[in-house]
Amino acid sequence: MTDALADVANLPGVSDAVDDARSAVDRLLGHRILRRRSAEVSTESALRGARASAVLEGASVTLDELRTADNPSDPAVQGSLRVSAELGTLIETWRKAPRQALARLHVLAAADAVDSAHLGRPRSADDPVKDALGLGEAPSPTEVAARLDALSGLLTEPTKAPALVVGAIVHGELLTLRPFGWGDGIIARAGQRLTFVARGLDPKSLVSPEVGHLELADDYAEAIRAYASGTPEGVAQWIGHCAAAVAAAARDSQAICEALMRG
Repeated sequence: MTDALADVANLPGVSDAVDDARSAVDRLLGHRILRRRSAEVSTESALRGARASAVLEGASVTLDELRTADNPSDPAVQGSLRVSAELGTLIETWRKAPRQALARLHVLAAADAVDSAHLGRPRSADDPVKDALGLGEAPSPTEVAARLDALSGLLTEPTKAPALVVGAIVHGELLTLRPFGWGDGIIARAGQRLTFVARGLDPKSLVSPEVGHLELADDYAEAIRAYASGTPEGVAQWIGHCAAAVAAAARDSQAICEALMRG
């Protein structure tokens, strides 16, 4: 039986990038404040991640605005907050039925942006596709269906690939496919984070990779275009970007820990 994800993990440069990110996460997980206040770090990480994902989707919102606004008006902000709030409930579904989890993520992300009849359903040929990253024409619904089936198969089969590689592939496929037409970036980043939690890289959801992607926003679109090219070099470039984003996010969460230590 082939292990396609393990093959990806063996691409040049990927192992070193994954090791660097893993080391950054491990340093965070060793912080002594997490023995008693990990829930606070997770909550703050979730808020920062929701804000970062909304900004990457084209919204303009600050953390202070999120802390004080009862009902933000931007649908991307609302969707990101709903997705972030419900991620923990989707971990088991993600492990066993990723297509079902993706449908639920779209319901959460796009509830204020698309007609209710389209929520949770992959787009048709006539549906508009939001292109927040300037990726150009989206794949056809036929290609989307085939690649979502393939992705679901990969996620429910055993692999020796590290969680970071699996999460990067999830993120890259969903960003490239834009399967729903609206909120796909929010869903793709949520899928990556779900993968990291479900596969043990970040079991308490303390790291917000969305924050890292925003910090490295100048490279984000370039890296996903490289992934969409389908070349080994492009895929390796994308995984390297994802690894750097995770390392940056781990440092951000480390700063949260230090702030809690100072009171």
